[in-house]
Amino acid sequence: MGSETNHLWLTAPTNLTLLPDEMHIWRIELARPAPELQALQTTLSSDEIARAQRFYFEQHRQRFITGRGILRTILGRYLGVEPQAVQFTYEPRGKPVLADTYSYSSLSFNLSHSQDLALCAVSSNRQVGIDIEHMRSVSDVEALAERFFAPREYAVVRSLPPEQQKQVFFRYWTCKEAYLKAIGVGLVQLEKVEISLTPEQPAKLMTDEKWSLIELLPASNYVGAVAVAGQNLHLKCWQY
Repeated sequence: MGSETNHLWLTAPTNLTLLPDEMHIWRIELARPAPELQALQTTLSSDEIARAQRFYFEQHRQRFITGRGILRTILGRYLGVEPQAVQFTYEPRGKPVLADTYSYSSLSFNLSHSQDLALCAVSSNRQVGIDIEHMRSVSDVEALAERFFAPREYAVVRSLPPEQQKQVFFRYWTCKEAYLKAIGVGLVQLEKVEISLTPEQPAKLMTDEKWSLIELLPASNYVGAVAVAGQNLHLKCWQY
């Protein structure tokens, strides 16, 4: 799986600094004990509470509250403010960004979750997008790859034995989605983003060489990817 297996998830230092050539990735476990969930809920804004209440399943509601509360806690640490003081505005497709109040910080971030795990990327002065996927069983990987992927990507998927197909399919998917989230575009553009990868080689974004693509293995049976504008970034991975 190349270099992406080597990232260690460490405990973050108390005084967090984010240098211009760094990117920080946070791994967040979303299943939290009830008292912590209640404490996190108190940090949310009224519109976030309203959004949480719209989820039909309790489990989805709890994951949203935990994810958003921990996101606020993490961003608050970089900004030096309480979690409830963090303010968001939303891009047209619903992607949260820091409100203008914090424009001086030049922080950019992106959050993604799948099942009980979330990943959050934090960067300075750079567009960033992140995606995590739980590698669920997919009934027809080849048909999906043919429909959503570029011809060369589909050819790679088709050439592999079944047990490798699924992992490569999800690697393509997370890489594409991370880049689309970074540039603020929806999944309709999936086949227009071309990625070069193989079971042995890490992913490279062919569509735009000014971007870095870094693959992550957050846990067994999960894959992740982060897309960030620019090159030669130092990656730090924190466990929340």
